[in-house]
Amino acid sequence: MLISLIRAVVLYLALILVVRLMGKRQLGEMEPMEFVVTMLIANLAAVPMQETGTPLLAGLLPILVVLSVELVLSVLTYRSVGMRRFLCGKPVILIENGRLLQQNLKKTRVNTDELAEYLRIQGVTDLSQVQYAILETSGAISTFLYPKYEPAPAKDAGVQVSGRKLPITVIASGRLMRQNLPLLGRDEAWVQEILKNYNCRVQDVYLLTSEPDGKLYFAAMREDEA
Repeated sequence: MLISLIRAVVLYLALILVVRLMGKRQLGEMEPMEFVVTMLIANLAAVPMQETGTPLLAGLLPILVVLSVELVLSVLTYRSVGMRRFLCGKPVILIENGRLLQQNLKKTRVNTDELAEYLRIQGVTDLSQVQYAILETSGAISTFLYPKYEPAPAKDAGVQVSGRKLPITVIASGRLMRQNLPLLGRDEAWVQEILKNYNCRVQDVYLLTSEPDGKLYFAAMREDEA
């Protein structure tokens, strides 16, 4: 029992040291390579902690090897752009000059609901205000609004701020979201009228959202990005 306790304490301290040597990053900010190394080290530490018959040094050695490889790769990615792109990937533009890049969304497997969720987390509810949205290598999405939509503190502007209204998805990836129409107090005839104005069909629409006050966001399905 005492031996198991000592082994657990030693392995715990070793893992703390390994994490400190890897650098200070939150889980959501880890590159794919760092996340894999962290999971691998955790699994390697579990074996000698559970199996007391395994020599402690034999359990620590694989952890030190993985740590050494991680540190070497970190130096290589710091010095080499090519190595950094190979191991960590590169940022992908999802919205450029207000236009959804459907091919990039498909390639990164980010659907319109996920994109809207990421933007809401950053306080953005109107896609038409977004000039650029970039999927970073850490998995986070950076958002840049058009300059005219950059927020100014209400107290500095001297204006009264009304409540924010969230847009409702009407059509996503060529599919009509019928369950969302009652939230807007609308029916399919209203949708058909909008489609008539844009001279398209439901399957021709990549994304259509509407705010409760009637403000629309429309993005057509592009053949070159489908």
